[in-house]
Amino acid sequence: MKLVFECFDKVKKDCLKFIKSQETKDDKFKNKERMIKSFLIPLCFWISKKVDKKKPYFVGLAGGQGTGKTTISSLIAIILTKYFKLKVFRVSIDDFYKTRKERINLSKRVHPMLLTRGVPGTHDINMMLSFFSKAKSKQFKRLKLPTFNKAIDDRFNKKKWYDLKNKPHVIIFEGWCVGAKPEKNDTLKKTINSMEKVKDQKLIWRKYVNQQLKLKYKNLYSQLNCLIYLKAKNFRLLQKWRLKQERKLRIKSKRNPNSKIMSREDVISFMQTYQRITENMFRYMPKYASVIFNLNSNHQIKSAVYKSK
Repeated sequence: MKLVFECFDKVKKDCLKFIKSQETKDDKFKNKERMIKSFLIPLCFWISKKVDKKKPYFVGLAGGQGTGKTTISSLIAIILTKYFKLKVFRVSIDDFYKTRKERINLSKRVHPMLLTRGVPGTHDINMMLSFFSKAKSKQFKRLKLPTFNKAIDDRFNKKKWYDLKNKPHVIIFEGWCVGAKPEKNDTLKKTINSMEKVKDQKLIWRKYVNQQLKLKYKNLYSQLNCLIYLKAKNFRLLQKWRLKQERKLRIKSKRNPNSKIMSREDVISFMQTYQRITENMFRYMPKYASVIFNLNSNHQIKSAVYKSK
């Protein structure tokens, strides 16, 4: 416990500064010090013991939309850097979305619903596999990696891409479907929402997405050294949090006339494309994730379960 308090004293200022940057006037974080002391610092001690400085330690961080992956992964990076003196690189699976043009082509070739970013099959999987491979290489070379601008639903200009100059000790790879496993074929037949009922009557979209999880995504996720899962109570709660997230994005993007900010109806519709995999993760991920952070309905971590030593 003494080490936790010592760590907290070192990282408190930077962590709270970051949290403040994520708040809006109407949306403040509650119990932030408790979250850092009781959950994130112990997690960082757990990670630090596993790090081998010769090769990157890949931390997968998964959780439904709006669970706070960006905030939590950023705070973990701050603690590991500031107190443990580790080089940390944090990237989201979202940054590897195919370009809008590529998704338009995919939607014409396979199924119209693949224009909507999010599900497996809408990421540049080869780019991610290449990144994992190059990051692990003994002859590490500088890497340029994409960044995705959700406000315009396309990649940022290359000038704004990540520039990874040195080999990291820890790579935090976060995303809503990180670590997701495919469904069994018989459960694919059951329609779970109105979007599937109307737009995927022949099961082409859901079968394609599931097949993606069976193949290259399985290969990618198998390379993660550990998997942390932010578990919400249910899908309805995720919708509520995602709407809140969109309000924040709207505030930040007011000056950009090209912003593709979603209405409430858009968000509900958009999230239906995520529902099938998210529900599957609710059921199965607690069985195989290394660490589960259970979230309460107030968007706070209420308990932690460590499954692997």
